[in-house]
Amino acid sequence: MSEPFAPRSGRQGCIGSPGRRTRRAVPLGLLAAVLVAGCTSGGTTVTTKGNEAADEGVAGVTVPDSFSPVVVTPIGAPTFPWVGSDERYHVSYDLQLTNASTLPAMLSAVDVVDARRPDTVVTSITAAQLVDPHCPFGDCNRLRVLPSSQATDAVLDPGESRALLVDLAFDAVDQVPETVAHRLILTGAAGPPAREPTPMSYLAAPFDIASGSPRVISPPLRGDDWVAFNGCCGTGFPHRPSLSTFSGRLDNSQRFAIDWIRLGDQGEVYSGDRTDNESYVGYGAPVYAVADGTVTSTLDTVDAGTPGILPATDPVLGPKITIETVDGNNVILDLGDGVWAMYAHLQRGSLLVKTGDRVTKGQPIAVLGNTGNSNAPHLHFQLMNGPSILQADGLPYVLDAFTYEGQVSPEVVAAADDNLSGTFSQGKLPEGQPRTNELPLGLALVGFPG
Repeated sequence: MSEPFAPRSGRQGCIGSPGRRTRRAVPLGLLAAVLVAGCTSGGTTVTTKGNEAADEGVAGVTVPDSFSPVVVTPIGAPTFPWVGSDERYHVSYDLQLTNASTLPAMLSAVDVVDARRPDTVVTSITAAQLVDPHCPFGDCNRLRVLPSSQATDAVLDPGESRALLVDLAFDAVDQVPETVAHRLILTGAAGPPAREPTPMSYLAAPFDIASGSPRVISPPLRGDDWVAFNGCCGTGFPHRPSLSTFSGRLDNSQRFAIDWIRLGDQGEVYSGDRTDNESYVGYGAPVYAVADGTVTSTLDTVDAGTPGILPATDPVLGPKITIETVDGNNVILDLGDGVWAMYAHLQRGSLLVKTGDRVTKGQPIAVLGNTGNSNAPHLHFQLMNGPSILQADGLPYVLDAFTYEGQVSPEVVAAADDNLSGTFSQGKLPEGQPRTNELPLGLALVGFPG
């Protein structure tokens, strides 16, 4: 919630239905795999217990025996590739790294490799990408202090945990391996008797990244000039690194969340009194059901906030925020097959649905507002694998149709105040590009049918 980009909201501010592919597509993996070690000659063959997709994804993957001072655990369920508005295939997930030794461990790099061909490096996360205090946004600062803040170095003291944000991109789906593993390159304890850290590397944490296909949904809004603020996938914006500790677990329900903000004809977010919600272009815009579903919960009791003020950072408003009200007025829809949609920061009194209602795709359900921990009117939208905002993992998805209108510069956003004063349409294309079955990436400028 202390990130320098607005709106700072939330807790930090399929193609078809899911179905099994022969290799690349399998049902949505909604339960985390439990890894059980089974000894083999010269290594450990990973087997799993629980979800069938996870069983198939890592079955037979061998991790060589080694003393591993830093242990690695995936945060969240197996995942799958999706197409972004850059027309590339993306895979995003998080890892928890814990130094379980008695000596400090300094991480130098992490190689993401094809787990079945570990000499094939998918990508290397370098020292500069792990920690760079001088990088405000982009492909940097992927090593996070928990629950989630920017790290100042890559040293894990004994007993300390950090999170690592992993974002992969491929030109074609055939380039996506079924399972990846992670080679840690570090200086640390080479064994229990070690007295001094020494250079070492080892393989860890096989993870299924082909466990399903993204759900195809319709847009939650209508009209042109919507900006995907705080969208996936770089750091420096609130959602991607927004790991939270709730209900005894570490989750990242906002990994693929977007704060939708609308621009006016001149590229402005508001016109007139910047402290008045009514001055904001998107305020009061109808919000729509993205698919057929059932309303599982609603909240419609939170009053509107004042633009330019993020309640979490205000000494008076901050203590009044609760885990029930942090996302403001909201609606959660059960879309079936283990997928829920969450709409947040809605106007009080605008909800057109109640718990238990069945809704159809395209049905109006509320209007865009500025409630909860929000400093500007916008719609926070995400898909997740559970009905609770506090106990869910974020799920990637794609929109069935939109027009790609360009890209807002992150430098322009970084220079803006908390009201988002100024204009943001400098990167708008002369003519929009029709897109289908893609997810708009962070700061994409898009138009929605209708």
